[in-house]
Amino acid sequence: MKTKTRLFFASLLLSLSATASAALPAVVDGAAVPSLAPLVETVSPAVVNIRVSQTVSTGSTFSDDLFRRFYGLPDAPRGSREVASAGSGVIVDAVGGYILTNHHVVEGADEIQISLIDGEILDAEIVGSDAATDIAVIKVDAKNLVEMPIGDSEAVRAGDFVLAIGNPFGLGHTVTSGIVSALGRTGISRNGYEDFIQTDASINPGNSGGALVNMRGELIGINSAIISRSGGNVGIGFAVPTEIASSIMRQILDFGEVRRGLLGVTIQAIDSEVAEALNSSVDRGALITEIVPGSAAEQAGLKVDDIIVRVDDKQITDASELRNTIGLMGSGEDVRISYIRDGKERTTTAKLGQLQLARSAGTDLHPGLTGAQFATSSTSSAGGIEVIGVEADSPAAQRGLRAGDIIIQVNRRPVRDLQQLREIASNNRILFLLVQRGDRAIMLQIR
Repeated sequence: MKTKTRLFFASLLLSLSATASAALPAVVDGAAVPSLAPLVETVSPAVVNIRVSQTVSTGSTFSDDLFRRFYGLPDAPRGSREVASAGSGVIVDAVGGYILTNHHVVEGADEIQISLIDGEILDAEIVGSDAATDIAVIKVDAKNLVEMPIGDSEAVRAGDFVLAIGNPFGLGHTVTSGIVSALGRTGISRNGYEDFIQTDASINPGNSGGALVNMRGELIGINSAIISRSGGNVGIGFAVPTEIASSIMRQILDFGEVRRGLLGVTIQAIDSEVAEALNSSVDRGALITEIVPGSAAEQAGLKVDDIIVRVDDKQITDASELRNTIGLMGSGEDVRISYIRDGKERTTTAKLGQLQLARSAGTDLHPGLTGAQFATSSTSSAGGIEVIGVEADSPAAQRGLRAGDIIIQVNRRPVRDLQQLREIASNNRILFLLVQRGDRAIMLQIR
């Protein structure tokens, strides 16, 4: 039985290599030795290592200031220093020089350099970036680049063999293998739109932005995150599917920005308790509690009290899933919406509108916020103000603000939009900002 199992596994790997247009494996003692090397040699030139340099402010934070005042210590000097970080990227357009990577890899970069597998180093620039999906597009000016074909991530199944290629711990081009562990993973981060491919192929710090590749040598995902207590690989990694990454790239190249879809409804989750109160037989879905006049939802004939249960072919189990599904679609897209009304399932088609983000410069809000750009958050279900950019060594940077922060309270008052922030800032010389930064809550003093 063991011999048959080994022969089956060897035959499987051999067929996978052949599928990737690979040469026959080497022969040792008259027996074929299966190898993924031909596949790796084909796709690796399209994966690049990324080095990012940025200037960060140094000196005391709000909590440091309190500590120093309490003990009568002198203020810590403020300044700036240059830091470098490493990541990965994938060339998807050799002629245009376009490279897909993660937003968090290039966020706040002053200088970006990529290195090819042959050691050549090239300067790169950011074309566009989307924090909500953690996808960025960068560009290099070079000839004779090798691109990786983009595969159909919708055709991926749990159990498919995959390779992860990237720059873990700054070591350079590294290949790991595994399978697709699960599809449609969400809830990995607090904010953003998610539909991750989960894999057990080893992904470590520095792999971010690298390639998840199928056995045909096609890109099916951009490696983005891991779950780990130690910071290293434990066999649970996540990649942004190419369906999403390609959509974000097209919008960035076509419009210079991401034009996220908007249905125009206020919703809440429905569970067994809510269903009982509403005398509804449906205990899963998104209950519409308000419809924006003139919105896509109104034009599609949706009404308050409808329960949305499906968008296209995707089941909707709660409000966050509807928000995530619509947010991953582009404005102008036609979507088929199935909903329950009066106990019967109905279907309509909606043409999504565009999510408009109110924006403001920190200079217009408060002197201590100068150098920062703000927008009403499109990724937090509770609202809030997103910091979409901070100039190096600006007053906002010196006070600890970072791009990607979400301000959820100002002077202990919740803020959902820029107007609320503006009103509080206009009446107070000192602001205490409660900021959500990843999984942490931080208080910053602005004066």
